[in-house]
Amino acid sequence: MVGFPARSRNSVPPPNICNFPNKEHILNYGSSDSWKPFVFTAFLFIILLILPLFISRFYLYLLSLIFVTGLLATSLNMVLGYGGMYQFHHAVFYGAGAYTFALMLTKTDFPVWNAFLAAPAMAALLGLVMGLICVRLSKLYFGMLQISLGSLVWAIVFRWYSFTGGDDGIHGCNVPNISSTTDIYYFTLVAAAVCLAVMYMIVNSPFGRIFQAIRDNPERSEAVGVNVRLHQLAGLVIAAFFAGIAGSLFVTVEGCVFPDLLFWTLSLEILIMCLLGGWFTFFGPMLGAAVIISLRTVAGMYTEYWTMIMGIVLMLLILFLPQGVLGYFQRTQGADHL
Repeated sequence: MVGFPARSRNSVPPPNICNFPNKEHILNYGSSDSWKPFVFTAFLFIILLILPLFISRFYLYLLSLIFVTGLLATSLNMVLGYGGMYQFHHAVFYGAGAYTFALMLTKTDFPVWNAFLAAPAMAALLGLVMGLICVRLSKLYFGMLQISLGSLVWAIVFRWYSFTGGDDGIHGCNVPNISSTTDIYYFTLVAAAVCLAVMYMIVNSPFGRIFQAIRDNPERSEAVGVNVRLHQLAGLVIAAFFAGIAGSLFVTVEGCVFPDLLFWTLSLEILIMCLLGGWFTFFGPMLGAAVIISLRTVAGMYTEYWTMIMGIVLMLLILFLPQGVLGYFQRTQGADHL
């Protein structure tokens, strides 16, 4: 292990590698412009609350799908952008939550709120099991092993006709008391807003600061006493938990579930959303989800080759905006709280 150089009595103390806010940052926090994103977010939330009065049911459905997908992309960004982990098969937790929710609705008599609790719990449990296996590796090897395990889960769901419905999926998953498009819109809006607020507090908590320090320099973090693998495992479980919530919301919006929710191509699409919006920003994945879902819907009306259009967008993004839209804005405008 590479040691730190000896430091004399009069030398400058080493930087705060764990990125904890020091006393000056805490005292000066309220005097900066950090409140502006919160004001904008509150204003946007109010606009979204009154939006059903002015738009049709189709656009309410589209916005509900954006909320769900944006929540999923943000949960991926917790371990990808903030943790530096190569999370290549995040959709498996999304699908696990969706199938758990759908199975409890169609095959049991438990109240619907039990299904809403069981979905993220099952996704978090799957994240724990896969994390215990994958966290021993790092970077590309971590991602490749996760793809293998996720593909195994997909194959089980795809082949188990008697329980999961196989490639037909599960249909008729109607949530009691949440039936109309407007009810579904408000439910997904409030649920996504609460989850985003909790995730924002997590990434800005001491745990989140340590998580980012591990991303920047895992060797030095471990040298100062940080349990790197334990924090990475905890981050993976937390991200899987919120992906499970997104899965239950997807079933609420669509009323069905199918094996493609667990396939690796959906994980790639979510990754593109994070890259498009800015994977080192908090609100970037939500913006990326809005762009991709809207592009897919509009382009799909005119051509079946909408994936080619998305590929062109990705190519232009890598060439001209490698840090993403909000990442570029953050770098040029100094908006550190995006």
